[in-house]
Amino acid sequence: MIGGIGAVQLKSATGGSETSTDFFGATSAAPTGTQVASTFAEALSQAATKTVNTLQNAEQVSIQALKGDVDTRQVVDAVMGAQQALQTTIAIRDKIVTAYLEISRMSI
Repeated sequence: MIGGIGAVQLKSATGGSETSTDFFGATSAAPTGTQVASTFAEALSQAATKTVNTLQNAEQVSIQALKGDVDTRQVVDAVMGAQQALQTTIAIRDKIVTAYLEISRMSI
């Protein structure tokens, strides 16, 4: 199964402190002991996992709304977040497929 592009470690040019940028672009300080994907495959796996979790969360919030436990605003936020995550994942998949096709057309 495909996962998600997890946290990417960035070094500040001025202070040298590490910050973490998650799949959706939010930046936070990297806590000690944070596990970062060391390979491209692991990064993709983490990204897909985050996307699946976001979609499952939106589904759970929608079900809670049907029961009357959750506000409509929370449902809209969860569904919009899931839509954005899915669109991002599809765009990444399309880029990977395009790159693969270009590589396969290269002559050796």
